[in-house]
Amino acid sequence: MFSMGDDVEAHALRKRGWTISAIARHLGRDRKTVRDHLSGKREPGVRQRTEPDPLEPFVPYLAARFADDAHVWASALYDEVVPLGYALSYPSFVRQVRKRELRPHCEACSGVTGRDTTDIPHPPGEEIQWDWFERRRSPWGGTCYVLLGTLPHSGRTRGVIASSMDQAHLIEAMDAVLRRLGGTPRRWRVDRMATVIVPGSADVQASFAPVAKFYGAIVVPCPPRRGNRKGSVEAGVRFATGRWWRTLAAETPEAAQVSLDRFWETTGDARLRSPRGTTEPPADSSRPKWPTVRELAAREPLLALPAAPYPATIEVTAPVDHRASVAYQGNRYSVPPGLSGVTMTLRQRLGTTTVDVVSPTGVVLVTHQLAPRGAGAMVRTPAHRDALEQAVLSQFTTARPCDRKENRPPGAAALAERAKLLGEAGKEPTVDLEEMAEIVRLAGTGASS
Repeated sequence: MFSMGDDVEAHALRKRGWTISAIARHLGRDRKTVRDHLSGKREPGVRQRTEPDPLEPFVPYLAARFADDAHVWASALYDEVVPLGYALSYPSFVRQVRKRELRPHCEACSGVTGRDTTDIPHPPGEEIQWDWFERRRSPWGGTCYVLLGTLPHSGRTRGVIASSMDQAHLIEAMDAVLRRLGGTPRRWRVDRMATVIVPGSADVQASFAPVAKFYGAIVVPCPPRRGNRKGSVEAGVRFATGRWWRTLAAETPEAAQVSLDRFWETTGDARLRSPRGTTEPPADSSRPKWPTVRELAAREPLLALPAAPYPATIEVTAPVDHRASVAYQGNRYSVPPGLSGVTMTLRQRLGTTTVDVVSPTGVVLVTHQLAPRGAGAMVRTPAHRDALEQAVLSQFTTARPCDRKENRPPGAAALAERAKLLGEAGKEPTVDLEEMAEIVRLAGTGASS
């Protein structure tokens, strides 16, 4: 391998008129090596590879994946090529992808520049950061809303999928995230979402203040136009989007929630955290040990949660199907028969085990016991079951089917209506029999004469 000094000397000797053979003898190198360095085919300090390139068999697949999605994360691609036979480490994979310049250039994103940032200290158990992320084209159709909560000290993140971003669904999702984390920090940091903060101010909404008091938390809004202040949860959004959402294949929100929980409990908690600001002892004198998110979160003190969620009222609308039932949280609940196509309101108070089905006029038609979320159960009362059976059976008949091939010409009523439509042209011709007889008699007299 040519060193940088050998390369400089070879070029200098070549300019003096030395031949390649003379330079090779002088430096003790092979003539082909000297020729390649003088022509620029090889670079000094870079050893020419003798074994096959381990990325070569996967280049067509990676090119196709980048054609599908130019912004797919390299870590997600690494998860895909390892089962296909790629045997090297993730850093080697990233280095080879960058060296080959496989990722296409995106002009729309090339102008995005970073902002000045700084590390803000976060004591253990002091703060949680909240943020929504919304995706309009979910695998099951419609819009998917995901609320993420991140503990900036440890980096532990949990998420909950909601059907809406209104205040009641926000409270339900917050409670579910906190129970997945095992408690609540002392401060809730939010951006200026209108369901929590009064628009145009830094004050808490009057309707949300009882929620914070219920959990014993202090609501801290982000300063205006300071998105980096909530950087931990924003990093969680980017991480979940690149490693979970882009490769999600769930067909229902309930299946997606199971996948999201598994993602954060495994991939999310296995991430390494920088030892800066921690008291982790170094493994040796040269390199400190980096703790995982799981290790830091296990020692993070959190406040205990109330036994039940804050009693907010959840309301969603759903149409009645042909089975006289409406969908709610992955299950179906019955209504009286004869209401197919009518949009009902389902109302549930958090902390209770029942759900009310309300008609468009505001009448509570029935109150059902809640089935486990996503169980796919059909909850039907005995009265609704009997009424539906009677409605179905009443449609049956023992009459003989009609003869579809029988001759049935238009009747008198139809002919009369036909004549009305045709007017004068539809009238039947009339014949005076006496006048006809006279014509016949005169015709006969003329013939005899």
